[in-house]
Amino acid sequence: MYRFLVIIEKANGNYSAYSPDLPGCVATGKTRLEVERNIYEAIQMHLQGLLEDNLPVPESRSFAEYIAIHGEQPFATPHTKYATRTT
Repeated sequence: MYRFLVIIEKANGNYSAYSPDLPGCVATGKTRLEVERNIYEAIQMHLQGLLEDNLPVPESRSFAEYIAIHGEQPFATPHTKYATRTT
């Protein structure tokens, strides 16, 4: 069994999806459900092609994280807990 992160984006009038670990593997759909089905099929076909061509299946290395940004608080940086914004 393989597991890959899929990014779904809402566009103007449709949805698009891709997996960062599978370059070139993309799908679109009119609804979120449709794009989820389409990316599932696209990933299946992509993996099948890799295996038929005796190419390695990439290891899933991507992950996603939501980050909350509060407008009233100082900007945090990786090096300090809080940093002030300068303009």
